[in-house]
Amino acid sequence: MNGEEIRMPFSSTVQVFGLGQCSLDYIGEIPSYPRSDTKCEFTGLTVEGGGPVATALVALSRWGIRCAFSGVIGDDSFGTMIRRSLEGERIDTLGLLARADTLSQFAFIAVEPGSGRRTIFWQRPTGENPQPGEVQFDRIRRSSVLHTDGIFPEACLEACREARKAGVPVVVDAGSWREGLLEIARESDYFIAAEAFGTAIAGNEDPLDACRKIAGLGPRLAAVTLGRRGYAALADGKELTRPAHSAVVRDTTGCGDVFHAGFIYGLLQGWNEEKSLDLAAWSAARVSTRMGGRAGIPSLDDLRKRCRKTEQ
Repeated sequence: MNGEEIRMPFSSTVQVFGLGQCSLDYIGEIPSYPRSDTKCEFTGLTVEGGGPVATALVALSRWGIRCAFSGVIGDDSFGTMIRRSLEGERIDTLGLLARADTLSQFAFIAVEPGSGRRTIFWQRPTGENPQPGEVQFDRIRRSSVLHTDGIFPEACLEACREARKAGVPVVVDAGSWREGLLEIARESDYFIAAEAFGTAIAGNEDPLDACRKIAGLGPRLAAVTLGRRGYAALADGKELTRPAHSAVVRDTTGCGDVFHAGFIYGLLQGWNEEKSLDLAAWSAARVSTRMGGRAGIPSLDDLRKRCRKTEQ
C-alpha cells in the first residue's frame, strides 16, 4: 500500500469481527439482459465497496457497532479503494491482508430497472487465502459476534471453532454452495443462507426443507432468504415464514448482506430470533430502494425509529 496513506487508530476490542469477502463493485443499469454479440448501453454507474461480510459490517458500523474486518486484497488500486471504503466507515482493518503482486476482488453488476434483478460478473482475489495463523483469533475471542461467509474454508472453520470455544456466537452468510460450508455450519450458531444454497442443500425448492437440513447440522437458527418472497426460518424448532417488507425495488445488490447486519444488530440488543429476523428483513427492503449495496442502508435514526415501533 501507499506509504503515505493515513491509517486511523483502532481499538483492540470490537463487538463484531468479520472474516470474508471484500470487493470493489461497479454497478450499472441496463434496459434488459442483452443477447450475445450485441452492444448494451448502461446508465447510472455506481462505484462502491462490496462483499457480503464487508457490507454487513458497514451497516453495523453506521448503526454504532464497533467492527473489525479480516480478508484479502491485492496491492492494486482496487485494493487501495477497498481499504479506504472500510476505513471511511470506521471499520478496523488491521486484519486486512494485502498480497503483493496480486489483484483484488472486483465485480461488475448489471441491474435491470423495475425488476431489481441483477447479474454479477466477478473476479476472486488472486492472492492466497488467509491462513489460520494469519487470523486474529485473540480478537475474535474478545468480540461479541463472529460473522463469516465461509469464502476461506480453512481459516473460517478454525475461526468458528475458536469463537465457539470462547462462547462467541457465530453468524454465517451462505450465498451459494461452496466447499467447506457444511463443516462451517456445524460450527455455527446462526446460519442464514440465500435461496440458491437452500435449493442445493435440500435438493428441492422448499425453503423450510432446506432449513431442516441446515438445522440438522447443529445451528440453533437456520434461515433461507427468498428475495421478494421474504424468508423462511427454523428457530429452536419453531418454523417461521414471513413475506418481504414492502419497497419500491431498484436494485437488490447488498440486500442479503444487510439482512445479516440487521439480524446481528438484534442479537447484540438481546432480542429473540424472530424479532431479529424482522429487523433484518426490514433493513434488506430499505437497501433495495437504492442503487448499490450501501447507499440504501437505513440511517441510525431510522433504525431507532423502527426499533421503537416494534416495541409498541
